[in-house]
Amino acid sequence: MSLPLAQRARRFGFTRPAPARPAQVPRRTLGAAAALLGALLGATAPARAGTDVNVLYAGSLVTLMEQAIGPAFDQASGDRFRGYAGGSQLLANEIAARLRRADVFISAAPAINARLMGRRKGRWIGAYLTFARSPLVIGYNPQSRFAPLWRSRPWYQVLQEPGLRLGRTDPKLDPKGALTVRLLRRAAIRYHLPGLAHRVLGGAENPAQVLPEETLLGRLQSGQLDAGFFYSTETAAAGIPTVRLPRDLTPQALYTVALVRDAPHRRAGVAFIAFLLGPVGRQLMRAQGLRVFAPVASGDERTLPTPLRRLLHGSPPR
Repeated sequence: MSLPLAQRARRFGFTRPAPARPAQVPRRTLGAAAALLGALLGATAPARAGTDVNVLYAGSLVTLMEQAIGPAFDQASGDRFRGYAGGSQLLANEIAARLRRADVFISAAPAINARLMGRRKGRWIGAYLTFARSPLVIGYNPQSRFAPLWRSRPWYQVLQEPGLRLGRTDPKLDPKGALTVRLLRRAAIRYHLPGLAHRVLGGAENPAQVLPEETLLGRLQSGQLDAGFFYSTETAAAGIPTVRLPRDLTPQALYTVALVRDAPHRRAGVAFIAFLLGPVGRQLMRAQGLRVFAPVASGDERTLPTPLRRLLHGSPPR
């Protein structure tokens, strides 16, 4: 006898998040955040003109940064957030090649920061803080002709359906792309399906699937894709239905933030990181599906500005 639809959904990991609402922070909270930010930075100087802060950040955080963190930081600090999204490895390459000048770098994989540390690698980063995680999920377009299949069949079978248009990121330029390949290889072993990764993905850099991280979500929403691999924070923020994968099989993004060496707007960069890891920043990140935890320092902690060391050794985020 066939199972009811709801039971089949639970069996195969189907979930559908509630529609996303724009993140809103009460003015009183922002006022308190501004006061706390000033205290952390030791601000005693008279009013000044705002400064741009250039933030290179992982493309999976576009909605969070452009619609929540950036505007809230501008309002609380008087400085101006200027963000640029892209694959974490691509952004790191651009920093190292001096193609982009940044104050702050936010990546989705700690290992990428390590490639910017040390004398031989230019010492672009002295230390970085790991502060949040987000698991990999499959997001799909609810209008796709394949949408009903996610509710009734195992995810790895649906991915092999002829004609399904799948999107993912470049494993050489973005951690999410590398995690996607890793997931399919693990699944091939778990479910005794040799060749699963090749059947689903084609080549690792299959041009029919690989897209820039910052455009992947829009392609899915516009109907150009039937499904794609995303982090849960992306799908939660956009209200996209998802297929959650087995916990012990699922890789996760680990988000990190660092002040870049010779930051042209160092004070504003420090202020931005303090805001991101402060009460309002944590609130906004959680509202968009990130699993936030007490920041952990890696590298030479002595290179961290005093305000960031204070945050690091303060009370853990709740």
